[in-house]
Amino acid sequence: MSNFVLVHGAWHDGSAWAAVIQHLEAKGHQAFAPTIAGHGKGVNKNVNHAQCTQSIVDYIVDRELTDIVLLGHSFGGTVIAKVAETISDRIRRLIFFAAPVLSDGQSLRDTLPPDYQTLCDQLARSSDDNTMMMPFEIWRETLLNDADLDLAKSSYAQLSPQPYQPLIDKLDLQQFYALPIPKSYLYCMEDTSRPQGECDYLKMSHRLGLFRFVQMSGSHEVMFSN
Repeated sequence: MSNFVLVHGAWHDGSAWAAVIQHLEAKGHQAFAPTIAGHGKGVNKNVNHAQCTQSIVDYIVDRELTDIVLLGHSFGGTVIAKVAETISDRIRRLIFFAAPVLSDGQSLRDTLPPDYQTLCDQLARSSDDNTMMMPFEIWRETLLNDADLDLAKSSYAQLSPQPYQPLIDKLDLQQFYALPIPKSYLYCMEDTSRPQGECDYLKMSHRLGLFRFVQMSGSHEVMFSN
């Protein structure tokens, strides 16, 4: 039996993992899906990346979880990297799932293609609380391109505006890259959310150094479709 802690990505909360948790528990594992600070509906969105990280650290420590497999999806990958610096003794393996792997000193925004950076900046500026909401067209055509329209609509209804500050905070990752924790990268073959080149997930995964590479069929949001 393994203890999984599943950390969601941008626009999500812990409920995104409901179907995945059912599968894991059916196989005898324990699975936990915390919601990152500032994420979800009806909450204070004024958070930075350090506060996001601390909320996951607190969740794990408060529940006395140890020997965990800590997985981060998309934006959640930047969170688990910083969590690992704080509680490395509680983590058996890190899994980066369709997640950007940042270089030391980068922000998540820095890894986006220029047109994505411009779109995110515009969405955040047009809000009254420095958040951005995923346009449905991008969700449907790019992030969840392996689902029917009904599933695209029902899953989109679970989303909420994403705090922008955690995506623009520059991260000191020197300590992370010195950690000996085993790492895996889970790559989805139908994920079209990043163009090929310097910005794509496959190229960034190699920043992990020694790591286990696993690929599967599915889109960026495969936790809903499969």
